[in-house]
Amino acid sequence: MSALKNDLLLRALRGETTERVPVWMMRQAGRYLPDYIKLREKYSFFERCMNPELATEITVMPVHQVGVDAAIIFSDILVVPQAMGMEVQLIEKIGPVLPDPVKGADDLKKLRVPDVKDTLNYVFEALALTKKTLDGAVPLIGFAGAPWTLLCYMVQGKGSKTFDSAKAFCYQQPEVAHQLLQMITDTTIAYLKEQVKAGADCIQLFDSWGGLLSPQDFETLSLQYMRQIVAALKDVCPVTVFAKGAWFALEEMAATGANCLGVDWCIQPARARQFAGNNVTLQGNFDPAKLLAPIPEIKKAVREMLNGFGKHRYIANLGHGILPNVPVDHAKAFIETVKEF
Repeated sequence: MSALKNDLLLRALRGETTERVPVWMMRQAGRYLPDYIKLREKYSFFERCMNPELATEITVMPVHQVGVDAAIIFSDILVVPQAMGMEVQLIEKIGPVLPDPVKGADDLKKLRVPDVKDTLNYVFEALALTKKTLDGAVPLIGFAGAPWTLLCYMVQGKGSKTFDSAKAFCYQQPEVAHQLLQMITDTTIAYLKEQVKAGADCIQLFDSWGGLLSPQDFETLSLQYMRQIVAALKDVCPVTVFAKGAWFALEEMAATGANCLGVDWCIQPARARQFAGNNVTLQGNFDPAKLLAPIPEIKKAVREMLNGFGKHRYIANLGHGILPNVPVDHAKAFIETVKEF
C-alpha cells in the first residue's frame, strides 16, 4: 500500500495543524461530471454501484478532474436496507423507491441483520480496488447512512420532504421502530468496520433527515444510535457525523467522540464553533446552490466562509451534496479558492 502523498484531510480530522485547509465535496463523484453522465447513460445506478471497476472509476474521477483532497467511495446509503432484505429501486429523476415498506412488527420478520461480508462484498471490493488505483494520492472516505435516515426510507417507501409516515410510525409503534433502528445500527457497525478493513481511511455517517426531528426526538430516534456507531468506530479510524439541519445538537454530537461534525449552510461558522466547542473538527458549509452563481461571486463567498471558520480544525466542503446542474468549472473554482487561501 502506497504512503499517502496528501494526508491533509486525515491531519485535520485528528486536529493537527495543516499548511492549508483540506477540501472535498459531498456527492463529488457523479451527477455534475460529463464522464459520469456518459456512464449513467450506459449502466443503471445499482450496476454502477455493484461493479467494483465502475465504482472505482467514478470515485477517482473528481480527484483528477476537480482536484479534491479526498475520494469518497461511489455507493449509496440504501445498500444497507437492500442487504437487510428490502427491495430498493433507484429511478433516475425520481429517486429511491422501496416498493414493500415496513408497516409493522410482521415486516421486521422479513428483514435480517446480514453477514455484510456476503451481502455487501461488492462495496469492499470497490474500496480495495479504489485504494490501489489512488496509489496514495489522497485519503479514501467510506460512508453509511445514519439509522434514522435509513428508517425514513424503509418506512416511507420513497423520498419525502417531511417523512411524516416515518415519524408517525415511530410515534405509533415505538417498540417496533426502536427494534428496526437497532437492526440498522448493528448492520451499519459491521458494514463500516469492513469498509475500514477494505481500505477506507476514515468514515462519514450521513443523517440527511436528522433536522426533521425536534431536539428531544433527535436524541431518541437518531443520536442514541449514532452514538453506538461512533463508539464502535472511533478507535478504528476518524469518524465524521453529518446531520443536516440538526445544528441544535452540535454540542451533543461533539460529545459522541466523533472527530468531525459536518454543518450545513443554515448556521454561521462562529455559532457552529460555539456550539461544537474546540475539540472537534468542523466540515462545511457552502450552500451547493451558490455554486450556480458567477465564478467571482463563488470565490468571494468561499473566502468569507474560510475566514469564518479559520484554518484550524476545519475541512472545507459543501453544506450538502453538489447539485447535478453545477458547471464543472464552478466546482473547480470552489476547490481552487480553498487551496489558494
